[in-house]
Amino acid sequence: MCGIVGYIGPQNAAPIILDGLKRLEYRGYDSAGLAVIQDSQIALRRNVGKLDNLIKMVEEDPVSGNIGIGHTRWATHGEPSQRNAHPHISMNGDVVVVHNGIVENFLELRSELSSEGVVFQSETDTEVIVHLIERYMSTQDDLTEATRRAVRHLHGSQAVVVMSVREPDRLVAVRIGNAGGVAIGLGEDENFIASDIPAILEHTRHMVFLESRQMATVTADGYMIQTLDGAPVLSRLVTIPWNPMSAELGEYKHFMQKEIFEQGRALTDTLRGRIDFETGEVTLPDLKLTPDEAIRINKIITTACGTSAYSALVGKFLFEELARIPVEVDYASEFRYRNPVIDENTTILAITQSGETVDTLAAIEEAQEKGAKVWSIVNAIGSQAMRVADGYITMQAGPEIGVASTKAFTTSLADQFLLALYLGQLRGTVSPAESRTHAQNLARLPDLVGSVLENAAQYEALAAELSNYENFLYLGRGINYPIALEGALKLKEISYIHAEGYPAGEMKHGPIALISEEMPVLAIALRDHVYEKMLSQIEQAKARGGVVIAVATEGDDMIAQKVDHVLYVPEVPYLLSPIVSVIPLQLLAYYIAVRRGADVDKPRNLAKSVTVE
Repeated sequence: MCGIVGYIGPQNAAPIILDGLKRLEYRGYDSAGLAVIQDSQIALRRNVGKLDNLIKMVEEDPVSGNIGIGHTRWATHGEPSQRNAHPHISMNGDVVVVHNGIVENFLELRSELSSEGVVFQSETDTEVIVHLIERYMSTQDDLTEATRRAVRHLHGSQAVVVMSVREPDRLVAVRIGNAGGVAIGLGEDENFIASDIPAILEHTRHMVFLESRQMATVTADGYMIQTLDGAPVLSRLVTIPWNPMSAELGEYKHFMQKEIFEQGRALTDTLRGRIDFETGEVTLPDLKLTPDEAIRINKIITTACGTSAYSALVGKFLFEELARIPVEVDYASEFRYRNPVIDENTTILAITQSGETVDTLAAIEEAQEKGAKVWSIVNAIGSQAMRVADGYITMQAGPEIGVASTKAFTTSLADQFLLALYLGQLRGTVSPAESRTHAQNLARLPDLVGSVLENAAQYEALAAELSNYENFLYLGRGINYPIALEGALKLKEISYIHAEGYPAGEMKHGPIALISEEMPVLAIALRDHVYEKMLSQIEQAKARGGVVIAVATEGDDMIAQKVDHVLYVPEVPYLLSPIVSVIPLQLLAYYIAVRRGADVDKPRNLAKSVTVE
């Protein structure tokens, strides 16, 4: 959940590292620090709180050197404080380390090192790593070998970057398990290390990625990747297609606002080249799927976390309707703690924006061990979930900086629609005529989303009326039930208002007891086959004094007479309606959070990529 940036080359490392950390703020953190080799010594700067506190510290007490590492920390062991902030330095001052992940056996290692005379300066698990490396460098090991020997002691998933004044011409990076990514960015006579692509995208789009149990020695003019056993690794160079400017705010106040308004473009990019809008034929070559394999699939288990899990619930409707394949949706954090029924005809679909979410990666590993085929839907090009899967679909959303996912949610819905239609075509459950109709509907989708975004001023005005409430109930039915869950999640994530999403039919089985004038109800009531059922739920809420806000289809004047506020969306085919109906909920959550003065892009206690359990 933390951010790592490293640099080696002819430039002053500190500004590059600080800029890279700034671009990783969305990952979540509570302290930050950097270390630079300056005049043959490690110059260390660390501070608690916002990154601006560290930037100010460096401005007041500058550091200068051509090699350095930096880190933003999300506390796991030890409270957020200056002494617990990374980087951590060895007792002799020769070695410094930054780290993502959890050292599960750190108490045992701490006791062992203390018995050897090590005096710990922090409460963190990370500090054991730097003292282990110092131990092995004292036996004449070079930095690479000392790091290799040190990390063999560690239990759990780790991403580690190491620097030493004894070898000031190199950085060493290690990845073990799923504690987040390690990208090596390749430049001209300079190289970079980062835990996520946006940190170094301004400097290079050419990257290689470490797999689990690999380590890299990086110099200004090259790199070498090995396994932890010392075997050489031939790495694959990846060119990232994102434009660095897509990670800039531009005219917008927040990244979340920018990303909400980018959804029309993101959907266009997601559909482009994957469907023939005349014939309806879908092409997904990265899945590497044959018609015979598609026919043999007897079950899909979709595994994901958070917003991606709600996307998966929508996908269940799509796969079952279009491909006639039964679908289970599993929280990735629970998947590996039971014994799922999987065989060679089961397909696991993992959905993850970052491609580095530890629970989802663990679910992938569990599924592959049981012999299942694994597909992933990811946004981060070159991420672990993309690399280890048997096939993948990229969301094409572009960098998503805001912690609360928006455009990655809608593009993952579009990807699942394409996948469901593709499977239906291969399995013969969707006719050519039906395919053409679906393609025509998809072609209209970006414009439908754009038309909702044109009414943003309405949401800003409504937010002024709703921002003082402390509880909300979101209701939906059918394919829009998961959108009620997602809308409630968005509100609670960024405004800190308690919100619950429910299938509308369940309201009378408990939640109705909560409804009063103090708890607004937001109902997704589009004109579809469950419309009359939704009107019944609205009537029941109004009869109990509830304030009701409805997301409704344009032209539905009747619903305006039954509710307090209406948020209209254009008429849209049922299977595509979630992509449109979620936009008002994103906008409303955003403007309510802004009205309440919340930090929209970096909500408290949250991180973009969850790399620890």
